[in-house]
Amino acid sequence: MPTFTAPDGTLLAYRVLGDGDPLVCVPGGPADSLYLGDLGGLSAHRRLIVPDLRGTGRSAVPEDASSYRCDRLAEDVEALREHLGLAVMDLLAHSAGANIATQYAARRPANVGRLALITPGTRAVGIPITGETRRELARLRRKEPWFPSAFAALEAVNDGTGSDWEAIAPFRYGRWDTAARRHHAAGRPDNMQAVTLFAAEGAFDPQGTRAALAACEVPVLLLAGEFDLNSPPPAVTEFGRLFPDSTLVVQPGAGHYPWLDDAARFVATTSAFLRPGG
Repeated sequence: MPTFTAPDGTLLAYRVLGDGDPLVCVPGGPADSLYLGDLGGLSAHRRLIVPDLRGTGRSAVPEDASSYRCDRLAEDVEALREHLGLAVMDLLAHSAGANIATQYAARRPANVGRLALITPGTRAVGIPITGETRRELARLRRKEPWFPSAFAALEAVNDGTGSDWEAIAPFRYGRWDTAARRHHAAGRPDNMQAVTLFAAEGAFDPQGTRAALAACEVPVLLLAGEFDLNSPPPAVTEFGRLFPDSTLVVQPGAGHYPWLDDAARFVATTSAFLRPGG
């Protein structure tokens, strides 16, 4: 597995999948990037460069735990670009990884060709997601056999009386089938310190990031899942308005991992956007 060195000397690993023009893919979590797979077959269209964030997967644990902070992880993206020898790189980021990629694009727009934000987290730009928004989306799944127990757990979380995240897991997928269960079981974060410190004080500057994005002319794709409680379509729509050149796509029937729910549709959407002139 190839590696590169972060600015603070931490040794970071990455995977390479497929052929063609490189596409740097920033995972969420922070979690082992293996949960991304090959993004539903996107590797047939682009050479995917998929880093393991520091302290996850095969990347080393940093000496300074404060370097798990989201804004500092953006510097690891820059180190990877330099390691790859790319003057300009296309970026794809999923979930919490979108907070990293967004801060990177805000700081270094000249280094980004195209930016694809897949079911993106919105903390970097200060867009809140209310419990009521999540309830409304959850009720769209009321005919599912698992709905009663999952919705009860969601209500308890929203009310601050419960924290049964396992019971809520079906809401993260467009289909709660064997593949989804397997994916969920394999994709749990392996470094809870990295998860906890990702959003530590100072990790986000929403006002400054918004101001920088208003002048960022990078073409941006924002892809939301119709049923995604983590990154609801209304929040992703609001996110898209912060960019001068953005395209919003809501994938029907998808949850937080749209490449699992409908790989063909996901790959068609993202590969078309990432093509020159797309």
